[in-house]
This record gives sequence, C-alpha cells and structure tokens, in this order.
Amino acid sequence: MTRRRTTLVTTTCIGLSLALGATACGSPATGDSGNDLAGRSVTVAGVWSGSEQKNFQNVLDAFTDRTGVRTRFVSTGDDVSTFVGGSIRDGNAPDVVLVPQVGALKQFAEKGWITPLSELTQQSVDANYADIWGHYGSVDDILYGLYFKATYKSTVWYSPEALDKTGAQPPATFEQMLTLARTLSDSGLAPFSVAGQDGWTLTGWFENIYLSQAGPARYDALAAHEIKWTDPTVVEALTTLGELFEDEELIAGGPEGALRTDFPESVEKVFGPRPEAAMVYEGDFVAGIAKNQFGKQIGQEAAFFPFPAVDGRAEPVVSGGDAAVVLKDGKDPEAAMALVEYLATPEAATVWAEAGGFLSPNRRVPMSAYPDVVTTSIAASLVDAGDLVRFDMSDQAPAAFGGTEGAGEWKILQDFLRDPSDPEKTAAELEAAAAEAYGN
Repeated sequence: MTRRRTTLVTTTCIGLSLALGATACGSPATGDSGNDLAGRSVTVAGVWSGSEQKNFQNVLDAFTDRTGVRTRFVSTGDDVSTFVGGSIRDGNAPDVVLVPQVGALKQFAEKGWITPLSELTQQSVDANYADIWGHYGSVDDILYGLYFKATYKSTVWYSPEALDKTGAQPPATFEQMLTLARTLSDSGLAPFSVAGQDGWTLTGWFENIYLSQAGPARYDALAAHEIKWTDPTVVEALTTLGELFEDEELIAGGPEGALRTDFPESVEKVFGPRPEAAMVYEGDFVAGIAKNQFGKQIGQEAAFFPFPAVDGRAEPVVSGGDAAVVLKDGKDPEAAMALVEYLATPEAATVWAEAGGFLSPNRRVPMSAYPDVVTTSIAASLVDAGDLVRFDMSDQAPAAFGGTEGAGEWKILQDFLRDPSDPEKTAAELEAAAAEAYGN
C-alpha cells in the first residue's frame, strides 16, 4: 500500500506521543505538547446522536486532555454526502468527518474533498488492524479513512425464553434455522420479526446468505459490479432467502406486516412488552435497543447466535463501520490529522468501549474494555475473523443503488419480500438498477 506523509513534524511528534504514551515531544497529558496545537480547535461531523454522540464526545474530550485542542461535534444527518458537499460549497467545511459508507469515502477521494492520512496513521493501521480495514479505507492504494467504529452485521438476536419453551437450541446452519423457525411457528409464536419497511435490513439478509454461499471472492466481485446480478450465485442466494420469505407463517404479520415494520419496531416485536416474534436479524446494535428501551439483560433476556452458515459453507462475517477522514477545506488540517492519529490508538477506542455500544476493529483494544460478556464475544469474533470480514455490500455501492429509500436494491428487495416466487426476475431487476448506478 502506498504511504503518504501529509502532516508536519510537529503533528507526527504529538501523534507518536499519543500512540505510545511518550513525552519526548512534550507533555500531552497536560496539554503542553511542545508544539502549537494547544488552544486550536477541530470541528468533527458524523451521523451519531443521543448516547452515541455522548460517548464519542468522551473520546474527543480525552483528545483535548492530551493535546489542548478544543473539539466541536456537528451532526451530518443521515445523508453524509449531501452534508459534506453543502458545507464545502458554503465555505463551512468541518475538519474531520466520520463516513459510514465505503462508497461515500471513495466518492470524497475522487472529488478531491479529502486528504491522504499521515504516515503515523498508516503505521497504526498496518500494525493493529486486519488488512481488510486498510483496504476499505483506501482509494488507489492510498489510505484516506481510518475505521474507528465497527458494526457486526452477522448476528441473529433472540428471546431465550421463547426458545426455551420449545426446547430448541440456537442453530448452526441456515437449514437448522428454518427448522427452528417452523418449530416456533407450530408453538404459536412467529419465528421472525422482519423490518421490511427499512430496505437496508433486507440487504443484510441477502449479503449474509450470499457471502456464506458464494464465498468472499464472489462477494467482492459483486460488490464492485465485476459480475452481474444475474449471475447464478445471486439467483441461488435469492432462492435461499425466498425459502424464508415465501412462508408467511415464519414472519410476524406476514410479508405485508413486515413491510409496515421499521427497524426499531422489529426489535420491539421480540423484546418489547408484548412479544410477537422470537428472533430478529440485524447487527450488534440490536443489543442497545433491547437494553436501553426495553430493559433486557443482555446475555440472559436477549441473546444472539452468529448468522448461520449456508449449505455447509463458511459462516459469514458482514461488517460496517465509520471511517474518519480529513477534509482539505477544513480550518485546521494539522490538528485534524492529529485527531485521526489519536483515533487510531487503542486508548481512544477503549474510552468508548468501556461505555458500551461500540466495537473496534483495532486488535490492540483489550477485550477487558468491553462492558459485558456478549459484547466481548462479538468484539472477539470481529477481530478473530481478520481478513474474512466483508463490509456491508450496499454501503460499498453507489447510493442510487445501495442506499436510497424507495429505489434500487432497497426497493427491489422489498418487492421480493412481498413476492419471492421469481428469483431470476428479481436478479434481472437488480442488475438493471446496478448497471445504471455504476454506469456500466
């Protein structure tokens, strides 16, 4: 991977102090860092709100304690690309942005909005991250994004009480999961709550099945649109997913009910005061809703099993994350680069890990930093997967295909949920939408 030095000696010096706890460049713990960063300010933008924003602010405060650099967090809303483009046009660009889509990061680099990260950040990524995270943060082999926060999107959350009533155990294969679902249905409880109103949840169902069934190489090729969505492997994965969608008894409210259910409601149907289903598929962030909104004790009243392997293949590990990038039009690129160097350290990740609701792809973050057994297990699975991790495919795609409500992949998979009888037709529709969005 090409390495680019983009910061001044003073920034690298403070970064080394932050990463290693050294004091040769000054005393960052007291804000006297031996350079001109103290007293300066950095504006950071991201999608986070509520408890996530609060916990990230704790990380920013730790950076301030280290360097004396003041920080200000602003919300981008859900559409990061529109926010960044507008802020640059208006002459009010933030210094650092946390970007949640690989596709958006590549777009920013191609537009010349962001600057390559420093040699020190590159060294941290090389030493402490699986290569795949550097790959997803790079464009043309140049590192532009530092993945600070990760999500684990290969978890199926369930009510242990519901499974206990049938004597069932968490499944190890997709076929066993369907058998479990039918057993739960026979007992009078819908097996799955599906958030069909939010098309992004349906992409996660497809991606886990496809990654397991077709393998990482085909997954990468499809994500880059190097193979068509009419490929037999896509039809095969849609057929497998259709086994679940075609049986109305397996989904709370049937397909039409699922299409009226958004993600928070899907979690409520399993862990809320009036349960309607036993299981819900989505990422590790389900735990936060189950715990904070419905008071469930994670690991006992709300648990998960890994998304099961399909057809005897490997278990999928689909992830996502937020990458810190430095905008060229920010007010203080040197202080911004120092912040990203700090975010690459285990210390920064540990601040949020201890608060909960957070996973780090940095393998030097101690597992003891995570607040409960379940989160520790998920974090270990993410780190142990190494280069087998694959980023959410829809987040790698152009937004017109993989990230727009009522259009592209979201809309087509919603239609498939409503009527999964013709996987080949759905594959053709996906290919037509992908070809238009990718321009090939």
